Amino acid sequence: MPDRILIFGNSGAGKSTLAKSFASAYALAHLDLDHLAWEEADAAARRALERSRAEIEKFTAANDGWVIEGAYADLLTMLLDECSELVFLNPGIETCIANCRARPWEPHKYADRESQDRNLAFLLGWVREYESRDDEYSLRRHRWLFDRFNGVKREFTTLS
Repeated sequence: MPDRILIFGNSGAGKSTLAKSFASAYALAHLDLDHLAWEEADAAARRALERSRAEIEKFTAANDGWVIEGAYADLLTMLLDECSELVFLNPGIETCIANCRARPWEPHKYADRESQDRNLAFLLGWVREYESRDDEYSLRRHRWLFDRFNGVKREFTTLS
């Protein structure tokens, strides 16, 4: 079976960095779920799950080996039976906050650096609530996803 890796964790946990590293090292197609989880016309509105599912299925059908990353437990659950490895990045809130503060401009998400910086206070609040929230982006749902998976899985509590 080709490598099919799911990477998940809190915002700022290092998902994109690790996914890009795996994609490069193992010649895997890379999908950031941020690109298909939200409506293009309204970045604050989640796309219908069936539309996201169709995009995921299109991606996985087109690529034998892949690395998919995101914080979306509902979308990641759709892929559990297809993945060969699960990677849970759980370095702690303070590490995630430091990574968010140091994050370079993400032109695929923001029109300019200033727009990204204006969103930073919201993002940091979001990161701080990771352990207390009970939504699909929460530690509770990520732990459930990790514990449910019976295949090869790794949890990283440090990013060294």
